Amino acid sequence: MPHIPLNAELPGISALFAFRPETAKPLGELAEVLLRGPSALSRGERELIAARVSHLNGCRFCTASHAAFAAAQLPEGMALVDQVRADPAQAPVSPKLAALLPLADAVQRGGREVEERHVKAARAAGATDTEIHDTVLIAAAFCMFNRYVDGLGAVAPEAPAAYEAMAERIVAHGYRTPPAGS
Repeated sequence: MPHIPLNAELPGISALFAFRPETAKPLGELAEVLLRGPSALSRGERELIAARVSHLNGCRFCTASHAAFAAAQLPEGMALVDQVRADPAQAPVSPKLAALLPLADAVQRGGREVEERHVKAARAAGATDTEIHDTVLIAAAFCMFNRYVDGLGAVAPEAPAAYEAMAERIVAHGYRTPPAGS
């Protein structure tokens, strides 16, 4: 149950964005740049990092939504997303992504949990400084987004179909387009 009056028709962060559009704009821009902007990491891979961090943080809405967004943009779909959420070390991802996921996990635990070994492993797997930077920033941003959604008690739909519909909109239009009804 939300802790402030939110539009009951809008799930999760969409309701928070509608409540405070002036903060929604820069947060949406940040998500757009991090998850859809130019990068050697695919959009699906970046969404996978967001889903993994959200899963570790226990944020039901962000986990389900970014899992759906990742699945919609990865050839392996939800099967891969589920493997990464459960055990990323065993998931069939590229060596580079396999090295970046523990880096994201370390950020989720706390910024100072990132050790030189995480960065060395990422570089050894072919990650650039920009990809390392962006992985850290995606993980840090999703810690904030997760706490924003859960801290205000935003509603998380139960039905997977709700997240699949959100995924269609995000894949087609990105994070700058306001959700319907806002």
